[in-house]
Amino acid sequence: MPPILELRGITKSFPGVLANDHIDLTLEKGEVLALLGENGAGKSTLMNILYGLYTPDEGEIYIQGQRVEIREPNDAIEKGIGMVHQHFMLVPVLTVTENVMLGVESVRNGIFLDRAAAARRIREISEHYGLEVDPDAYIKNLPVGVQQRVEIIKLLYREADILILDEPTAVLTPQEVEELFKIIRFLVEKGKSVIFITHKLKEVMEIADRITVLRNGRVVGTTTPAQTNEQELAAMMVGREVLLRVEKGPAHIGETVLEVEDLYILDDRGNPAVRGVSFEVQAGEVLGIAGVQGNGQTELVRALTGLLEPVSGRISILGTDVTGATPRRILEQGTAHVPEDRQKDGLVLSFPVAYNLILNTYYQPPFALTINLQEEEIVTNAERRTREFDIRTPSVLTPTANLSGGNQQKVIVAREFSRPIRLLIASQPTRGLDVGSIEYIHRRIIEKRDEGVAVLLVSPELDEIMSLSDRIAVMFEGQIVDILPADQVTREEIGLLMAGARKEAVSATAI
Repeated sequence: MPPILELRGITKSFPGVLANDHIDLTLEKGEVLALLGENGAGKSTLMNILYGLYTPDEGEIYIQGQRVEIREPNDAIEKGIGMVHQHFMLVPVLTVTENVMLGVESVRNGIFLDRAAAARRIREISEHYGLEVDPDAYIKNLPVGVQQRVEIIKLLYREADILILDEPTAVLTPQEVEELFKIIRFLVEKGKSVIFITHKLKEVMEIADRITVLRNGRVVGTTTPAQTNEQELAAMMVGREVLLRVEKGPAHIGETVLEVEDLYILDDRGNPAVRGVSFEVQAGEVLGIAGVQGNGQTELVRALTGLLEPVSGRISILGTDVTGATPRRILEQGTAHVPEDRQKDGLVLSFPVAYNLILNTYYQPPFALTINLQEEEIVTNAERRTREFDIRTPSVLTPTANLSGGNQQKVIVAREFSRPIRLLIASQPTRGLDVGSIEYIHRRIIEKRDEGVAVLLVSPELDEIMSLSDRIAVMFEGQIVDILPADQVTREEIGLLMAGARKEAVSATAI
C-alpha cells in the first residue's frame, strides 16, 4: 500500500536562497511525522509548497500513489490537505462558526447563509474528535489554545485527511500543549495523518512516530524516537554538538538596578492584572519570572518598559523613578527589551532588516547626523549584526516580514544586545527559535549577566527559567507568590506554585 503522501525531489529557490534542495519525504496513513530543523532549514517552505502557497521549481507530489498538481490552496484542500499556520488565520471579530465557514459557506434557499447548519456540523466535529469549542463564541474572546482548536476544526470541516501543523506549540502554555497532544493522538486514532513542524526536541520525542530532519534545505536523516535522543537530534539539526543546558558560574551581585514597589496594573479590559507586586533585580543576576501565561506577566513587562501605565506603585531604574515614563526615556536609562510579541511590539514588519536593527537608536550617531539618516552606516551595522547573530536573510534590505519567525526574533535580540545596557528585560527571548539559536541566546544572556547587567527573564518555559535564573519569582493570578533561590528549589515545587498552590503546602510537599 503506497504512503498517503510522498514528495519526490522537491526544489525551491528564492533570490539568493536555495530553500529546498531535492527533498524526498513520505507520510504514512495514521502517523505523526515530525519535521525538524533550524530556522531557515526549509520546513515552512516545503509545507507551503504542499499546501499550494508556493510552486516548486522541480519535484513531484503523490497522494496515495497518484501524482497530483497543487498550484493553489484550493487544490490542496480538494485533495484532503489542510494547514494550520504558525500565526493563526482567524478573523477576531467573527464567531467560530463564521470563521470555519469562510470559503465553504453553507446556504439555504440558495442565498441565505445557514449558520445553524454549520454550527451543528462544528459541534459534531468537536464531539467526534474531542475538540471542545463553542460555535457561537467570538474569536477575540478565546484563549490562544482554543483558537488553535478552531483552526484544526476548519481543516476537519473541509474533510482534510493530511493535517500540517506549523510550529503549533509556539504560543501555547504547557497545559495547552498537553491538550493539543491529546487531540493529535485522537486524530491519528481516527485515521488522520499529521505533519508536525517544530524545533522543540522534547515535543518531538513525545508526539512523533517518525522524525525527518532538515538542514540547509536538505534532508539529513529520518529516524524514530526509539532510535534517537534529544542530543543526537540537536546535532543533526545544527551539524555540530549543541549544549542543551547553559553553563554558568555563580552570580556576582552588585547594586540594585530595577526596583518595583507595590505595583497595580489593569489589563486592556480594565480588569486587575497585576496586584501589589514588589521585587528587585540586582546587577549581575538573572531574576526569572515563572508562571503560566496569562497571570499578569504580559502587563508587568509592558508597564516596566513604558508601554502601559500602572494604576499605582513605583518603578525605579538605578534609583530614578520611571513610573509611567515613555519607552524612550526608559530605554535611555540603559534598558533593553525583548518583547513577548515580536510582530506587535518588536518590529516594523514592512521595514528592511537594516532599519529594524536601529529602531531604538536611529536618531543617534552614527546612524543620524542632524536630521539625515546615514544609509551607509545603517547597512554596515546591519551586515555586522546579521553575521554575528546568524540572521538568515537574502539581504539586509529585505523586508523583515519576509523572514521566518525565528529570524525575526533574532533581529530583535541583535538590536537589543548590541548596545551598552544596564537592565535587560527579556520576555520569552527564545520563542520560536531552534536549539542552535536558543543555545546562542542563552549564552549571550549569561554573558550580559556576567558583565554586570541586571536581567529580568520572563518565560512560560520552565526549563528556560530553571536553566538561566539565579532567583525565581513565581506569578499566579497577578501576584508574586514566592521568590526562591534557583539552586534550592525543584521543578516540581515551582510547578506547584505556578498552579496556585500555597507556598506552605509546597514546602510541606517538599519535606
